[in-house]
Amino acid sequence: MSRILARVATFAILVLAALAITAPFLWIFRGAFSASDAELYKLPPTFSPDNLTAANFGKVTDQVPYFRFFVNSIIVSTTITAAQIVTCATAGYAFARLRFRGKGMLFAIVIGSLMIPIQVTIVPLFLVMSKLGLTNTLWSLILPGIFSGFGIFLLRQHFLALPYELEEAAKIDGAGHFRTFARVILPLSGPSIATLGILCFTYWWNDLLLPLVMISDTDRQTLPVGLVLLAGRFSTGSLGTIAAGIAMAIVPVLVVFIAAQRYIVQSIASSGLKL
Repeated sequence: MSRILARVATFAILVLAALAITAPFLWIFRGAFSASDAELYKLPPTFSPDNLTAANFGKVTDQVPYFRFFVNSIIVSTTITAAQIVTCATAGYAFARLRFRGKGMLFAIVIGSLMIPIQVTIVPLFLVMSKLGLTNTLWSLILPGIFSGFGIFLLRQHFLALPYELEEAAKIDGAGHFRTFARVILPLSGPSIATLGILCFTYWWNDLLLPLVMISDTDRQTLPVGLVLLAGRFSTGSLGTIAAGIAMAIVPVLVVFIAAQRYIVQSIASSGLKL
């Protein structure tokens, strides 16, 4: 009996947590299809609009170059994600499997970098990009994100969990480090690599600070800054238009996450958290 009550209580807690997490998303989509802002000011809030309309989405594209922002975000997020998968996978493999002088110190530096917030490095980053002549270009957003201490740590942990016998068998067959990495290790690392890709894409898709500092031309801005511009123009106007812009920005990340969320669980289960 106590076990049944514990399961019921656990289920109830999980349902409440799920509702608390999904409620803001539901309210955003509800606002995007609302014909009147008065519905959004109702207390308590409701999740079913009285009058459905898709006009708010058209207003977004009329007021700001939304699809230009969208393309810029796609370019930045996908490029950084692809670059991080390459750099973090190779570095993680080196830290997990290779022996070289100073490995422990280098890995400690990588872990230490996780404790430095980007707000601390934003001024030096801007000065470096200014000296290179890359400010106000998408490269000023891409280059700082090519490497990730978290990504190196995540993939290193996964590589450590793989049996060493696989590499020994590859060496017997005459495979070197690169061939072993490409033919043996990577095919077994799909969940961890997919997890890194999801987290990296989501982070850079939502990043506001770096584009706000590095980019001055409106046409080169990314979606988060574009949404700020949209909210600024409609701060005393249509909340439905703002909600529509947010909903359009959420959909790509939501689709990617829902399609690949199982890889996150598989990655955590397979890699563990041992150092």
